[in-house]
Amino acid sequence: MEIFGILVSLIGLMGLAYLGYSVIFFAPLCAAIAVVLSSKLPLMPAYTEIFMSKMGEYVKAYFPVFMLGAVFGKIMEETGMAKAIASAIIKYLGKERAILSVVLSCAFLTYGGVSLFVVVFAVYPLAAILFREAGIPKRLIPPSIALGAFTFTMDALPGTPQIQNIIPTQFFNTTAYAAPICGICGAILIFTLGMTWITRQKNNAEIKNEGYEGTEALLNEPKVSENEKTLPFWAAVLPLLSVLIVNLYLSNPFHFSWCFNWNSAMLEPFKEMKIALMTGHVEKAQPIWSLIIALFVGIGLASLIGVSRLPKGGFAKAISAGTVGSLLAVINTASEYGYGSVVSSVEGFQKIKDVLVSLQHTVGLLVSEAISVTTLSGVTGSASGGMTIVLGMLGNTYLEMAKAANIPPEMLHRVACMAAGGMDTLPHNGAVITLLAVCGLTHKQSYPDIFVITIIKTLTVFFIIGLHSATGLS
Repeated sequence: MEIFGILVSLIGLMGLAYLGYSVIFFAPLCAAIAVVLSSKLPLMPAYTEIFMSKMGEYVKAYFPVFMLGAVFGKIMEETGMAKAIASAIIKYLGKERAILSVVLSCAFLTYGGVSLFVVVFAVYPLAAILFREAGIPKRLIPPSIALGAFTFTMDALPGTPQIQNIIPTQFFNTTAYAAPICGICGAILIFTLGMTWITRQKNNAEIKNEGYEGTEALLNEPKVSENEKTLPFWAAVLPLLSVLIVNLYLSNPFHFSWCFNWNSAMLEPFKEMKIALMTGHVEKAQPIWSLIIALFVGIGLASLIGVSRLPKGGFAKAISAGTVGSLLAVINTASEYGYGSVVSSVEGFQKIKDVLVSLQHTVGLLVSEAISVTTLSGVTGSASGGMTIVLGMLGNTYLEMAKAANIPPEMLHRVACMAAGGMDTLPHNGAVITLLAVCGLTHKQSYPDIFVITIIKTLTVFFIIGLHSATGLS
């Protein structure tokens, strides 16, 4: 009965997320099911003292990253910088390499810190025009965008400022540049296999004489503006480079020490005020602080370069839109984190935890971590949500086991974030639903190819685990 309650709760949350219901509303209700069916834990304290406390901890730790990332992306979008970068790449490569142009445009923007949702809106109009000119089926636009924005630049390449690459730093005391060799190798494999698959689909379509129009009515076709002037590529790319360079510079503890000094004496006023602190040493806080500073620099530079392209009041609207948009994203994920914290506290979870942990004896610690993270990410339809649930429950256990097995915590970091970005893109994933809606396509038309990209991404995690096991490289 104990495990049954947890399973009912998990299946309920997955089903409701798939049907499009708000996770913010239903996460505590599903957690309540687990409490009632599988625990002697009092219901209301489980909600107010565990769910809400853990939800607050998540918001405290990550809201600045969500907010600043969203504002940065919105300014890049509204000033036309994102479009200018994509246009320059597409123009340089030409319609002969239409798929590659779209993938690289998305990758460049995502790795530079632009939100993947912003990337979808910025790149789709250009991709549609390019695919039409090249005679490539429109149904291949979503998998091309997904490959560039939702995979290797989201969590595989070291240093990416996307939230999926930042979350593990809080659990494993690592930086965004953890396990660079395995991350780069994984990124190359994902890119190569993904491009091979989409190119194969394009070639098959040519054999069948299937053009851009395909067999379905076209929706959401972009309007072409011939007279619109775009910023020079070098100007548009400066804010992206500033985020990457500042983040890299401050990720070095030596460089960071002059900026902030952290010592135990600093904590005394907080202890006197009885404020709970998640961070007790600078190594754990540094990745978040580095990215916050880097995003502030990026926002400032983007504002200076592009402010003249905004209408009156446009700057304020961009900041407001980015800030408001970030609230839904962070509260959604925080709700899932609170849900995972409640589930991990009920009777019966220890048995599930023992099963997940025992996998290391048969498949190894890293494989066990990958299976756990990718499964929960698939259940919740969220890479960050699934990862925070698993690491919130098992992060300390994984870290202790890794130390005993001489596995560097950097590998735990890279495996966790890459596994999270695998099966999360099941049909109920919010990014997938948004992508298809923007492109004017249905799951039936484009999801099969997105699913293949998902499988490639998931299997690549086990490739980097094998690479580490065989060579010791990280």
